[in-house]
Amino acid sequence: MTEYPNKPEKLFVIWSSMDREVATKMVFMYTLNAKLRGWWDDVSLIVWGPSAKLVSEDKALQAKIKEMKDAGVELLACKACSDSYEVSESLGALGIEVKYMGEPLTMILKGNNKIVTF
Repeated sequence: MTEYPNKPEKLFVIWSSMDREVATKMVFMYTLNAKLRGWWDDVSLIVWGPSAKLVSEDKALQAKIKEMKDAGVELLACKACSDSYEVSESLGALGIEVKYMGEPLTMILKGNNKIVTF
């Protein structure tokens, strides 16, 4: 395995797409592997916008969310977004922490963190 001596400690993956293929072939694949393979010390997935609705309805994606949670990925969702789709309770039942994300995202952006958006 390649060494990454200057690798940052924290990665935030912001998932906002309602495209299932984007979820399975990019977001979930990279996020889970980033944690399992130690590419990043800490990995967080932020469910934002239409992705909240998609994951609330798709059992296969829910299984992947559980797999990420079990691997130690922090799971967050924007409450304003999930409330607008009426899925906040469903996301919480999946083990996703649902909270207002405007201020936390601002702090993430102002910090020394790495962010990937899909």
